Amino acid sequence: MKALIIGATGATGKDLVHQLLQDSDFKEIDVFVRKPLTINDSKLKTHVVDFEKPEEWKDLVKGDVAFSCLGTTLKTAGSKEAQKKVDVDYQYNFAKSAKENEVEDFILVSAYGASATSKMFYSQLKGELEEKIKKLHFNKVTIFQPGMLERKSSDRFGEVAGAKVIKFINKFGLLKSQKPLPTDVLAHAMINASKIKSNGYSKIKLGSIFSFANKHN
Repeated sequence: MKALIIGATGATGKDLVHQLLQDSDFKEIDVFVRKPLTINDSKLKTHVVDFEKPEEWKDLVKGDVAFSCLGTTLKTAGSKEAQKKVDVDYQYNFAKSAKENEVEDFILVSAYGASATSKMFYSQLKGELEEKIKKLHFNKVTIFQPGMLERKSSDRFGEVAGAKVIKFINKFGLLKSQKPLPTDVLAHAMINASKIKSNGYSKIKLGSIFSFANKHN
């Protein structure tokens, strides 16, 4: 299979690329990034692109399955408008290009509580993207809605502190559904999803992602 990835430089994306390179079912991995990766592998092809100009690279989005795990924070983006470009526009343009090039399988990392009608800006963005992807009518769409992600070497203080608090509470059997999700587990679940022969639109939420990651296909 040939995989297409947007968001390959983020925590989940890095784990996804690493696992795909080790997976014999995938012969080619094309990543679309703003800066070159530091990985050298014969299976990997890096496309350094300008996400503001999808018309320049849309014809390259050709393969069997497209993975979208791009995302940012309001703090990093600097404004709501800039965050929307990353969390909605760039990913939708990637998805639209994939659909136009007859990619049949699309896998998206969204978020717990995603809803286009949410009063929370972040949840609203994720929900808006989900709806836009659904309207593209891929043969198969799988949307993952994780809660708190556990990133390796995270520099997000609130995220690290929050994960520690929830893990502590988990020890008492509480908030099990809110268990922090390691990005490598999420990546594995995404790959498993790509190997399931099915059609239609599905969402994998929170705790279910752990069991999904352990599925054998």
